[in-house]
Amino acid sequence: MGSREPSLAHSVSIRYSGLLKDCRPVSSDSSFRRFLLLGRPAVDAALAAPGRDARIDVIRGLSLLIIFINHMPGNVVSAYMPHNFGFSDAADIFVLLAGVSATLAYGGLIEQRGFAVAGLKLGARLWTLYIAHIAVFIIVCGVVATAVTRTQNPLYIEAINIQPFFRDTVEALIGALTLTYQPSYLDILPLYIVLLALFPVIYYAVRLSPLLTLACSLAIWQAALAFELSLPNGNAGVWFFNPFAWQVVFTLGVVIGRGAQLGIRVPRLVWLDLAAVAFIAFAWVVKISSGNPTGIAALNDWFDSVQLGSDKTNLAWTRLLHIGALAWLAIRWLPAGPALAKALPGRMLASAGQNSLHVFCAGIVLSIIGQILLAETSFDLGVQLLICTAGVTILTGLGIFLSWYRSITKRGASAETAPARGAPPARPSFSSH
Repeated sequence: MGSREPSLAHSVSIRYSGLLKDCRPVSSDSSFRRFLLLGRPAVDAALAAPGRDARIDVIRGLSLLIIFINHMPGNVVSAYMPHNFGFSDAADIFVLLAGVSATLAYGGLIEQRGFAVAGLKLGARLWTLYIAHIAVFIIVCGVVATAVTRTQNPLYIEAINIQPFFRDTVEALIGALTLTYQPSYLDILPLYIVLLALFPVIYYAVRLSPLLTLACSLAIWQAALAFELSLPNGNAGVWFFNPFAWQVVFTLGVVIGRGAQLGIRVPRLVWLDLAAVAFIAFAWVVKISSGNPTGIAALNDWFDSVQLGSDKTNLAWTRLLHIGALAWLAIRWLPAGPALAKALPGRMLASAGQNSLHVFCAGIVLSIIGQILLAETSFDLGVQLLICTAGVTILTGLGIFLSWYRSITKRGASAETAPARGAPPARPSFSSH
């Protein structure tokens, strides 16, 4: 999942740097190694100059649209989504960008104005995410209740695990309020809330040593697997996204964001580029193959498991390596700055990414409605294509509208505060706002 922190949610004025490629370097490759070990370059450097890196907005916007499509299982378009061609999917990208965005938004505030101010902003953001989650929960329950009433089909209640809401509404609401009950498809925002609440601890650790922080993060993940640690989720058992595991992806995003803050330039490691490409190609071959393409009998079970899907709840190693490879190639080869948002498709995706909380919440509701419509029309191909097209259009349109609305309100506020031509500038005064 700046003035608005983009990861699921709001837009952030993103600082780009050499770590996110083609921006001014602050030192040599040795500075990159020193940054990984000690959290700072070889020479002291101010934070990178503010600027917008369209890669973050565009990729986040695209991820939100993919999540919408994937939340309607069985539709023909979902067969062409990234999870069918690799080990990771849009959820991994979203969590990674959540770490990057949090660092650029709140890490910058910590450096410039101290933890007290950043903590207040972070607390306000967490409250917004929490309220958004509860609102989506209530709306989805209302949508399903309406569908059951009109179609007389109680299976819709089971489809997204909201039986507890109809069986004991008060208990289910308490579970929703405490994040101990999450219906299906409503589990990403709770993960984001927990990870964002942990951001200050992760950020200060990364300031000391990104490499050591990543090592500790990996250790926590593996310890959680060994001791079966997770958070409770009512009758479903545990959270679909285990926060003890997914914090690794978020932490990696914080490391990338911290490097961007400092203007660190990644070294040109051709061998690592080739290794990343090779692993992504390997994942593609595995996912599109039927059975074990190597013919090695000892690998039969492994191929069967990853072709069904790499463990998402506890973050399989294959997912982490895949998202790491994608992130490296994006840093190295996608053009930095506003380049990706110059063409119309890029601008549309960037608008969705800049208003990610609104687009995500709308996408969840639309995907539940889409599931019901698909079931009621027996997954008619025309209806599948129509629902996917309409949903993508609505979500991108929402992002464009919100970006436009924010721009005109900012211009209006600027016009109101600007002094009239020829008039003396307004003097500051003590007043309540």
